[in-house]
Amino acid sequence: MTLKRRIAVNVSIAFSVIYGISAIFIYISSSTFRKEEFMERLEEKALTTTKLLLEVKDIDNQILKFIDQNTINKLYNEKTLIFDSNYKLIYSSIDDASVKWDVNFLQKIKKHKRVYTIEKEKDVLGVFHIYNNTDYYIIIAAEDKSGMSKLEFLYQILILSFFIGITLVWLTTYFLIRKSLEPLDNFQKIITSISINKLNTQILESSKSDEINLLSKAFNQMLLRIERSYLAQKEFTSNASHELRTPISRLTLQLENLIQQGGHSENTLNYLNNMSKDVNQISDLINSLLLLAQINASSFGTNFQQVRIDEIIFQVYEKTLKNFPDFQMNFEIGTTESDLEIKGITSLLEIVFANLFKNAYLYSYDRKVNVLIEDNPLGHIQIRLINKGEKLPPEEEKKIFNSFVRGTKNQKIQGSGLGLRIAKRILDLHKAKLAYAYEDASEQHEFTLTFPV
Repeated sequence: MTLKRRIAVNVSIAFSVIYGISAIFIYISSSTFRKEEFMERLEEKALTTTKLLLEVKDIDNQILKFIDQNTINKLYNEKTLIFDSNYKLIYSSIDDASVKWDVNFLQKIKKHKRVYTIEKEKDVLGVFHIYNNTDYYIIIAAEDKSGMSKLEFLYQILILSFFIGITLVWLTTYFLIRKSLEPLDNFQKIITSISINKLNTQILESSKSDEINLLSKAFNQMLLRIERSYLAQKEFTSNASHELRTPISRLTLQLENLIQQGGHSENTLNYLNNMSKDVNQISDLINSLLLLAQINASSFGTNFQQVRIDEIIFQVYEKTLKNFPDFQMNFEIGTTESDLEIKGITSLLEIVFANLFKNAYLYSYDRKVNVLIEDNPLGHIQIRLINKGEKLPPEEEKKIFNSFVRGTKNQKIQGSGLGLRIAKRILDLHKAKLAYAYEDASEQHEFTLTFPV
């Protein structure tokens, strides 16, 4: 979930909780107010009826019923019962309406003076009244249709406004947050587009003093520091390339001249040959390190072109034969020629296959490699290099593409342990994959290169 949606959801939830609590409070308060108001009306009507019954001597029950039924304050479906001190019913307003009562209820009325209860849809109020030192019990029941209708209407309004409010708050909050965080979206797009060749990119700063603008300023300062560090590293790489290669070339040339002069003893000649090998190894190591640094710095840019992978393989094989004349390659194509083109940098891809061929030559039994080009199920170009050799220990196999990793059983073989690492980095630059596997049954090492089409 994005930050914008998370904030909008959290605000909506907070609003829902607050509004829900407020709506419940309003509804309960309104319900309590309705009950209290209707109780006052019931009590007023009960006392009025009792006074008429007790104070007007000439009035009888029929006349009192008529008055109750036609009074302006008549309550809906009203029923009034009046009892004397002996719990004897002395008046009943309507014969076809019923109100449940018993002596215990009348005693409860005397104890509490006023008792309220609900019977189905009716509000029932019991009132204790003393007249001329005589106890009277009045039970009055009626339906508050008007009050309940208003309460029902309030309930519907609260529910409707709750859902409408949540929807409006969510949309409004999301829109406002999206508008407020729009600079962050732009910030993210610019950051995504920054590469090693675009370190001079600057994020637009505004005159506002908000956190986003402060973040933009801090990020621009960080980019400047990174660019300076990168330029310093690039300058060092360039200088080191020149300064290191020159003396190494001189040493190599002087050793070759010294060896060719002749007249050396066997021990001296062996010593000079070993020195020459060591110097050549140092030269290869320096070239590999510099190349690896250049690849990691992406200094090759985006100069990709359409190249034929089979042509690169044969060119590298011919160059490899100059150093290893007994090296043999068996080449097979399991795809059409139109599928042999990929986007890449020829010079870098040649380094990849040169390192893989050298690895296959040095660490194989028969100095042979089988190269098979085929399609994989996703339609990508897949190149498999297979040679027979001794199996690596499991802990070394996991680190085969790391820098300076060499098999413990192959320490006598000349190498820097950077070949596969360089090949892996070059293929990463081409968005290609390099995988390694070993088959115990046939004792075969297999490197699989997968290029996107």
